[in-house]
Amino acid sequence: MKIAVLAVQGAFIEHEKMLESLGAETIELRQKSDLEQDFDGIVLPGGESTVQGKLLKELDMYDALKEKIEQGMPVLATCAGLILLAEELSNDDKRHFATLPVCVKRNAYGRQLGSFHYDGEIKGLGVYPMEFIRAPYIESVKPGVEVLAEVDGHIVAVKYQNQIALAFHPELSDDTRIHQMFLDMIK
Repeated sequence: MKIAVLAVQGAFIEHEKMLESLGAETIELRQKSDLEQDFDGIVLPGGESTVQGKLLKELDMYDALKEKIEQGMPVLATCAGLILLAEELSNDDKRHFATLPVCVKRNAYGRQLGSFHYDGEIKGLGVYPMEFIRAPYIESVKPGVEVLAEVDGHIVAVKYQNQIALAFHPELSDDTRIHQMFLDMIK
């Protein structure tokens, strides 16, 4: 199984290491020609969503990636990746892929000082160590979106069709269960 990790900005190497530890092969998406390779799923990592969105357009990768997601390519999106997928942002007029029918609040927990760790329940996985760094959260979901986790009444993990989206960084823990869930979704 081959997983493409968006590698234009952000925390992509940690995702690659975790996926490789589970037996997946990874490739990095850095330019449009990388999208011509065969792969089975996409990871949209944390980082700076505004920068990632801008680079996707400048590198002419945006349309091809959006099309792959809309056609059912499995996606694991974390933090900034969640913002890239969101259909609506409550505190920003920008839209990126807009393939995930949720409304997201950017930097919902404040700036860098608002970063925190939380051990919380994830549907189907049990208690999971969640690392939040300048994290968004999901304010609302539309029908068909499955809520996987909440923290203090705020939605922080969802699944919708081919998309798993998280407000936190599973790649920063030693727990591989979310990445395994993503690989299992592809199988």
